[in-house]
Amino acid sequence: MTVDLKLELVIIPVSDVDRAKQFYVERAGFDLLVDGGTGLPGQRVVQVTPPGSACSVGFGTGLTGAEPGTQKWLHLVVSDIFAARDELTARGIEVGEVRHIADGAWTPGPDPGHSDYMSFAEFRDPDGNLWVLQEVGRK
Repeated sequence: MTVDLKLELVIIPVSDVDRAKQFYVERAGFDLLVDGGTGLPGQRVVQVTPPGSACSVGFGTGLTGAEPGTQKWLHLVVSDIFAARDELTARGIEVGEVRHIADGAWTPGPDPGHSDYMSFAEFRDPDGNLWVLQEVGRK
C-alpha cells in the first residue's frame, strides 16, 4: 500500500504581504482561502489558490527566511496557453510571449504540435517570483 502524498501548499517569499495579496487575488484571480495569524507571535499567513488547482500558494510574515523574489519556475498548467496569457494580460499582468524549445534553443511561438509540456510563457509577481504557464492537455 502506498500512502497518498498530496502537495497542499508552497510558500513563496514576498516583501509586502498586502501588495502580494492584491496581486494574486485581484490581478491574477487566485482564490483567497486564509488571511490571518498562525497562533505564533509575529506570523501572518495568506493562502491563495490558482483557479482549478489542488495546491495553494502561501506567503506572509515570519514564514520563510528566503529573500523576496527568489522563488523561480512555479508552473501553472493550462490547457490553452494563449487563453491563459490573454486572461492574465487583460488583468494587467505582464506576461512574456509564448515560446518553446526547438533545436536546443528557445523559439518564439507554441510547440508546433502543441505537445504536452512543451509551450511556455512567464510572468513575475511584484517581488520578482517567477511563474511559468505550461500548456498540457490542449484539445
